[in-house]
Amino acid sequence: MKTKVIVLVIIVIALFLYLATGVYQVNPSQVALVKTFGKYSHTSGPGIHFHAPFPFQTHVIVDVQTVRKQEIGFRTVRPGQYVQKQDEALILTKDGNIVSVEAVVQYRVNDPIKFVFNVENPEELVKFTTESALRDRISKRTVDDILTSERDTVAYETHQITQQLLDQYDVGVTVLNVLLQEVVPPQPVIAAFDDVNNAKQDKERYINEATKYANNLIPSVEGETRKIVLDAEAYAQQKVLQAVGETQRFLSILKEYETSPEITEIRLRIETLEEVLPKAKRIILLSDAQNIALLNFEDLIGGGSK
Repeated sequence: MKTKVIVLVIIVIALFLYLATGVYQVNPSQVALVKTFGKYSHTSGPGIHFHAPFPFQTHVIVDVQTVRKQEIGFRTVRPGQYVQKQDEALILTKDGNIVSVEAVVQYRVNDPIKFVFNVENPEELVKFTTESALRDRISKRTVDDILTSERDTVAYETHQITQQLLDQYDVGVTVLNVLLQEVVPPQPVIAAFDDVNNAKQDKERYINEATKYANNLIPSVEGETRKIVLDAEAYAQQKVLQAVGETQRFLSILKEYETSPEITEIRLRIETLEEVLPKAKRIILLSDAQNIALLNFEDLIGGGSK
């Protein structure tokens, strides 16, 4: 009798433990997909729930609120420590160069049923889809574009294409962001690439300096040119006015000469002597007898005694 009781207790305990396998807990950020004989039957929200024990019913817990991520070109070993994956990181550009790209795709599950039952390995599918879209976008651009102005555009386009492809695959995820962590030339050519960049920067600097010098010099040269032109115009105007004045004077003298030629001739001689004699120190005279007489003005005015 005692043995039967013990066996009965063991059976009850085993049955209780068996039934207890149907008890499960769902956290606030999760949902549980319950399967009956391997086929999806219903979804349970956060809390403690019970379903028929295995093999009648089972469940799959899916986190639908936490932001998930997939790394491309590297792997996080521990916080602050990373390992590069060269086979994923190296991508061919439009101009035949190779660039090393490390990216992260962030996503969230929006349909747990599709996420669990439509695809065998949804996390890897998200990763491979993002990597494919990233390679496609980079292959449409040159290495200089990727490393400079087109980096954000590539990330945006990769995000859009990845979401479109995943929607077509009916995976049940929403892509939140595609981040390009590092975009650099491959390690063996970094030094040469830096030399090229430095040369380009020097070129831009020399161009800027030349432009600055030209901008400073051109106004000065234009001002000097303008000054020369104005001086030339003023000189020309002066000569024209002087010529006009001389012409008018000559015409007035001619008119007087035509009226009184002898008087005009004497007046002209006197005016010429008045202009020439004050500058002369010695004067040679020829008399009617063809004798030469020398007059020294310095002696006459007493300059020789001083």
